[in-house]
Amino acid sequence: MDLSQYAELFLAESREHLSACNQLLLEWERNRASPEPVSGLFRAVHTIKGMAATMGYGRVADLAHRMENLLDHLRRSGRAPADEIIQLLFRATDALEKAVGLAVAGREREADLSVLTDIDHAAIQTKPAPQPSALARHFAPEPAEDQSLPAASVASGASAARIIDVVIRSEAPLKGGRAMLAVRKLQTLGKVERVQPSVAVFESDDFDGRFVCELATAAAPAAIEAAVRSVGDVERVTVTGGAAADEVQVNPAESVAGGGRTRHIRVDLRRLDTLMDLIGELVTERGRLNEVAARWVGQDPEIDEVAIQISRLSADLQNEIIQARMTPVWQVFDRFPRLVRDVALQLDKQVSFRVEGKEIELDREILDALGDPLVHLLRNAVDHGIESPAERKRHKKNPEGEIVLAAVRERSSVAISISDDGRGIDRVKILEKAKREGIVGPHVESLSDDQLLRVLARPGFSTAEAVTSVSGRGVGIDVAMTRIRALGGSVEIRTEPGKGTAFVLRLPVTLAIVRALIAAVGQERYALPLTYVAETVEFGTVPLTTMEGRDAIVLRDRVVPLVDLRKLLGTNGGAPAPPPRRPVIVLEMGERRAGIVVDGMLSQQEIVVKGFDAPHGTLPVFSGATIMGDGVPALILDAAGLV
Repeated sequence: MDLSQYAELFLAESREHLSACNQLLLEWERNRASPEPVSGLFRAVHTIKGMAATMGYGRVADLAHRMENLLDHLRRSGRAPADEIIQLLFRATDALEKAVGLAVAGREREADLSVLTDIDHAAIQTKPAPQPSALARHFAPEPAEDQSLPAASVASGASAARIIDVVIRSEAPLKGGRAMLAVRKLQTLGKVERVQPSVAVFESDDFDGRFVCELATAAAPAAIEAAVRSVGDVERVTVTGGAAADEVQVNPAESVAGGGRTRHIRVDLRRLDTLMDLIGELVTERGRLNEVAARWVGQDPEIDEVAIQISRLSADLQNEIIQARMTPVWQVFDRFPRLVRDVALQLDKQVSFRVEGKEIELDREILDALGDPLVHLLRNAVDHGIESPAERKRHKKNPEGEIVLAAVRERSSVAISISDDGRGIDRVKILEKAKREGIVGPHVESLSDDQLLRVLARPGFSTAEAVTSVSGRGVGIDVAMTRIRALGGSVEIRTEPGKGTAFVLRLPVTLAIVRALIAAVGQERYALPLTYVAETVEFGTVPLTTMEGRDAIVLRDRVVPLVDLRKLLGTNGGAPAPPPRRPVIVLEMGERRAGIVVDGMLSQQEIVVKGFDAPHGTLPVFSGATIMGDGVPALILDAAGLV
């Protein structure tokens, strides 16, 4: 069996264990007297070593083995680790992560293992002194991890048919690979026949880790068991002799009842992407079917019935596929505590980092794209937001600053905030620099939150006095804004001098299929995602006013600026005159509101979002396009660009 097919699974499993290593190291660094982190680290590294050995990644297995030795010494010594040891373990974890990635890419020889010397040296220094005991002679030392079998273990004589029943641990990764290695080990002892289930099943997701086979061998049962257990993560080996080959059975129900089969499987994300593309096409065709059925209303009841049934089934299928793509945000958030810790150490600052709302779910595509913006904002929070311990003491603050990364579900969107209790943003200083660089006019006296964000997000604009390895090039907030807007989301800022700053990212739960309001402007149709639609009112039925030179309406004692899409999109020329009664769609994004004046509202429907490259000169108010039920495309309005 070709083990390379397990490479992606090995990578995914290893990343989970490496993430756990970082979390445990951070915990151990905070509470060095606790014995739990080192035990968890030992188990995680031991698992990676076993998986790497199974895959044949020798350099990865060697690095993990050396780390395991050091952790074992630390565990048995019971002493709190020094700063140098903690830092060495962080470096070793980074090296192990890079080695795993290179091994899966087929470039294991490129892995930098220079940290091995430091690990071995530390292992020698931390090795506990032997503690002789009166009971020691009653216990045999642990066998070395040598997979060769002693010659004396094979009994002389004729081969006998033995039945080997093997159960791999339920929590073990790469069950199929371990089972195949066990079969190969048995083949070194004799002839293996009648493997049930077949070897082909080892490669399937349904394999629960149990198999039975017949072995014709002269080896002793102890030698057979030792050979099987040498592959690692074997829960049970049963060797019986003299049974006929046709008596070998595996009861599937028994395997399930024993808890060996899991209810969860790993699925290649590309398959989910393909399913999402297909359901998107189905949603488009569903719209066409509904339009055709509408033209036959009252003429053929069967068409109505089929259209309704197809709509219901496709909606259920769509919902299940979207749910299958939903991923808890902790899968991305869990790597940030280490990031914040490293940046704070580099800048000689003390930072406490807290994560809230880890269970909130987002579409995997959005979550993957969210990593870079959050990295930039977190680095900015440590560098620009949190003061040095000395400065915080002068302002009678705790020397340790705090950064909170939180996710909250809001209606049909998710809000992710990055807040700190640092110095806040000096609006006067930002305004002066913006005037010098010509970003704002010379007569501007103050910056609102929205204006402040627009200035900070200008490419190349930075508040840093000098360029460092952490910041100063003016790309962080610009990258975050650009990426979040591309995801159909928005960014807000709240800041108060001396008390801190918060960035709030609002994102749709999913990208591919959204419910939208279809509006008419002239002879064109436009889609507006309902995520940001607060309400609709009729133009002329609410009081009119002006706000900063713009038309506005007064809605429940609140002034809401208006955007006339006819004027904005330049559709007045050649288009029919606007109707006498025009609706206003009120959009709401956090604290910001705006009213969009359109010619009419046609319907609400689910649309398939298609990305598009806007022609040069196009207004930045479109986030994509969709195909309507009649096959005619329509542009999707970007709420963040209108509010």
